[in-house]
Amino acid sequence: MQVVERPRVRASVIVLWLALVPFAMLTGLRLLGIDGPKPIIAAIALTPYATVCAVLLAALCLVLRHWRVGAAAVVVALALTSMVLPRAFANEQPAVSGPVLRVLASNLLAGEADPAEVVRLVRTQHVDVLNLVELPTSAVARLDQAGLGDVLPFRVVHPSRGAAGGGIFSRYPLTEVPLTRKQPMASLTVDGRSVEIIAAHPAAPMWEPGVWATEFADLLAAGPGLRIIAGDLNATLDHFKLRDLLATGYHDAANETGTGFDPTWPSAAFPPPVTIDHVLADQRIAVRAYQVFDMPGSDHRAVYAELALP
Repeated sequence: MQVVERPRVRASVIVLWLALVPFAMLTGLRLLGIDGPKPIIAAIALTPYATVCAVLLAALCLVLRHWRVGAAAVVVALALTSMVLPRAFANEQPAVSGPVLRVLASNLLAGEADPAEVVRLVRTQHVDVLNLVELPTSAVARLDQAGLGDVLPFRVVHPSRGAAGGGIFSRYPLTEVPLTRKQPMASLTVDGRSVEIIAAHPAAPMWEPGVWATEFADLLAAGPGLRIIAGDLNATLDHFKLRDLLATGYHDAANETGTGFDPTWPSAAFPPPVTIDHVLADQRIAVRAYQVFDMPGSDHRAVYAELALP
């Protein structure tokens, strides 16, 4: 009997080692902060899914009593879990007493999103600042017809065809700050507090990884003044570029409220939904609430955050 079973045992161990290799490689890439090329960019985005699979693989190895591969699988599963699990738990926020700024950001899918729904969200959520990307001129006109200008009368917009347009709409007067035409930036004042806002939209890395890296680098590091970055960053919390930006002094609103696994793209079930739309705020700003909303006509969901200023 042992002569018959031993080859089967060896074959199963080999299969399990081979199954573990991609998860181990992903763990290494994530730890080393390697985002590219394209296949790696996609794989990094799927880290939460890979974590679940790695945990199941480790459990299978242990159930089958393949201890060596099981031990290796447990190490990989624990490493991945330590990277992603904190997103499910809210973090303590700074004690602040300043005014609340309500921010909404949405990718309009080249203007195909429903303007009436955008305006409805602005009204119902009492939005103070709205960041829109993939904003063509025709979409600006439809938004105004839907009444956006009545609730958010101030704007800095750079509309353009396709995915290149962007704009900031505000309840408070805006002063444009030079950054890039595609990713506009403006400053506003709320109860004496000055805040800078960036409507972020680096290029999609699966199509233009080089442009993605360049446009991501355009997003300013946190500085002495308060700054908020909101929009479609085309990056998850597992991509080094976003984690590197956060490390300069921002925190992610979803991560801070324990809702970091709420997906924002695509709105359909395939490919596997990931979280690439974000509201990043200076770490001195307290995140009071965060929510994701469906946006009819767009392949992205809108992201909303209530931010209390120091």
